[in-house]
Amino acid sequence: MYKRLSAVLFPIMTLFLIGSVYWGYQEHQEKNSILIKAENQYQRAFHDLTYHVEQLHQQLGNTLAVNSTSQSYHRKGLVNVWRLTSQAQNEINQLPLTMLPFNEAEDFLSHISNFAYKTSVRDLTKQPLSQDEFKTLKTLYAKSEDISKDLYKMQEKVLSDHLRWMDVEVALAKQNSPNDNTIIDGFKTVDKKVSEYPEINWGPSVASMYQKRTINMLSGSMVTAEDVKNRVTDFLGTKPADIRVVENGKGTEYSSYSATVTEPKSGRKLQMDFTQRGGKLIWFMDSRDIGEKKLGQREAQASAEQFLNDHGFKGMKAVSYNMFDNTGAFTFVSTQNGVLIYPEKLTVKVALDNGEAVGLQANDYVYEQHKRSIPAAKLSKAEARKALNPEFKVANDQMALIMNELGEETLCYEFTGGINGSDYRIYINAESGVEEAIEELSPLDKRTSSGK
Repeated sequence: MYKRLSAVLFPIMTLFLIGSVYWGYQEHQEKNSILIKAENQYQRAFHDLTYHVEQLHQQLGNTLAVNSTSQSYHRKGLVNVWRLTSQAQNEINQLPLTMLPFNEAEDFLSHISNFAYKTSVRDLTKQPLSQDEFKTLKTLYAKSEDISKDLYKMQEKVLSDHLRWMDVEVALAKQNSPNDNTIIDGFKTVDKKVSEYPEINWGPSVASMYQKRTINMLSGSMVTAEDVKNRVTDFLGTKPADIRVVENGKGTEYSSYSATVTEPKSGRKLQMDFTQRGGKLIWFMDSRDIGEKKLGQREAQASAEQFLNDHGFKGMKAVSYNMFDNTGAFTFVSTQNGVLIYPEKLTVKVALDNGEAVGLQANDYVYEQHKRSIPAAKLSKAEARKALNPEFKVANDQMALIMNELGEETLCYEFTGGINGSDYRIYINAESGVEEAIEELSPLDKRTSSGK
């Protein structure tokens, strides 16, 4: 009996053994294939990064080598600098450096990219490069040479010693390890050098992009946690049984308060953030479950407008709308003397089951709000319309204050209309007639801004 059983089971077990060995071999091969592919991608990104930083250095040199009055070549050179830094940033993002302190070098490249872009997009025939900007270019030329040389040394080491990027990933993943790796040490060296560079004059347009919002930008007196509780009560129209207030960034220029109200029975949470100076509401969220959609866009917009009026956000106009998971999000901008003030914008989230406002994001509105001296338009509406494509069919027009690509507030004529089957907002500078910006509108946006 045992002989018969063995005669039957032995071949079966042999087949199972062969199958498992084959399966393991296949898994091993697939794993190796994935590792090789990842390694090749890392190597390509690193060598491309080294090449593009070297090209960046050369392009900065070429831009400085021509005559100071060669505006056309300056524009061409700056556009190439912007392109090369963008490529270098993209290649850095493809490398396994998420846990490695390389943020100083990335930030440096980001500044170069924005400096080149914002300088090249302006009319250099009317506003050529200044002496300060030439000094900045010379500094960037020298510093990019340092980075390029360090990357080139790393490249030589990687090639001569056959170093693998997968080893970098393993070294970074290990907790509490010294991370003794040639590539890691090389990137740390580059980052340390960049952090020690003297302060560079990037100009006001680039500096404004990296300006952090602090309580010093706000008006009003400093508020306490008790003041915040009173503001929560005013916002809700009733005094909750329990309000928990936490101070964020205590003692710093970024300090604020977070308030949480929890309903005892349902567990529903209401959360709010207030500025410490002035005690202004900058964020609100109601975490309740939202039921089936029952309201359309018009009813939801009316609810959002009522919510803003009830809580002191006066004179706001809806300019865009998005729907997601039975909620509608409206973006509003403030108005001054009939002019839309786009820097002062906020977003209201409305539940489409009953029209209740369940969210507010008002950072931009709070930090940018102030009384502006809006200049009179130098061009008439008819003169501004001449800058539009003749085939563009204007449906609506109004005055608007926007932030242009140089980070400057600019008075424009906002023309809404259609061309080639799509709807757009086109902003024409009210002083120069230049097209400052254009954005495509969704059907929901079109309906929102038209008020229909």
